[in-house]
Amino acid sequence: MGYNKENFKRIRAEYETKALLAQRAADGRRREVEEAIPGLRELDARLAGFGLRIMKQAMEGGDTQEAIAKLREENTRMLELRRSLLEQYGYPEDYCKPRYECALCNDNGYIGIRMCSCMRRRLIEAGMEASGLGGLLRKQNFDNFSLDYYKSNPTEHSRMTKTYQSARKYAESFVLDESHHSCSLLFLGGTGLGKTHLSTAIAGVVLEKGYDVFYNSAVGMISDFEYRRFGNGLAMGDADNTERYISCDLLILDDLGTEVVNQFTQSTLYYVINTRLNMNRPTVISTNLSAADLRKTYSDRIASRLLGEFRVLPFYGTDVRRKKLED
Repeated sequence: MGYNKENFKRIRAEYETKALLAQRAADGRRREVEEAIPGLRELDARLAGFGLRIMKQAMEGGDTQEAIAKLREENTRMLELRRSLLEQYGYPEDYCKPRYECALCNDNGYIGIRMCSCMRRRLIEAGMEASGLGGLLRKQNFDNFSLDYYKSNPTEHSRMTKTYQSARKYAESFVLDESHHSCSLLFLGGTGLGKTHLSTAIAGVVLEKGYDVFYNSAVGMISDFEYRRFGNGLAMGDADNTERYISCDLLILDDLGTEVVNQFTQSTLYYVINTRLNMNRPTVISTNLSAADLRKTYSDRIASRLLGEFRVLPFYGTDVRRKKLED
């Protein structure tokens, strides 16, 4: 599982800053009450030295258990005195404690060596923001993909049900590790049949698992590579988006076939597809082209990889978007 490296680095720094700010704020409140309440500073100093006194007593020997018990009783009395002083001056008992956003990890991001659920959620949210899917993730998922639009044709409905089930199973069982990796998918079908919807649904589930997902159209990808190859070079501060097409755990490439096809675009497409296949990194590609059209449009080495090494999921029916407008 690989969270986006830049997101992880940034969010880890956020957590370190949050914990530090919470502690600094607590220190400020402690100084406030110590100035407001006579004798509290000395009481806090004595409470802070409790552990050292216990250690010193243990090292001195003698009747250690009895001595430590007396120290504990004294510590309890001091804590009660401190609580009473705070109450007397109108401060809540926990006024000086750090106020962390997460009580489980105290804004550290980890509980021991295990990542806290709050940091995992933050990484998932950042992954969604960086995926390129924007608001689609909030609108398109498996639960709101309706198969009712295909019911007018029982055969098409049956086939689309299988496609939907295959896509959902793929997302829910997605894995990428040294011993096993999910395959790549090719969505084939006409306009408005739900290819983008199911691609987005897959992305949402895979992102929730903690993987790095990147989405773009074929036109957008070619544009990024064109800028890198034919532009004036990357200016200071500009991001090199082309690296994400190779490094992400799951690449989703939409609308293959809408880009201008020439030697450069074919070379770029082959580079991305072939490199990811060699690195065992899955790709989901959708296209309105048929298998025959793919063979006519692209070189043999591209078509053979798409149709031979990707799992093909066909989409059937008539334009669902048009049906939605008619309802």
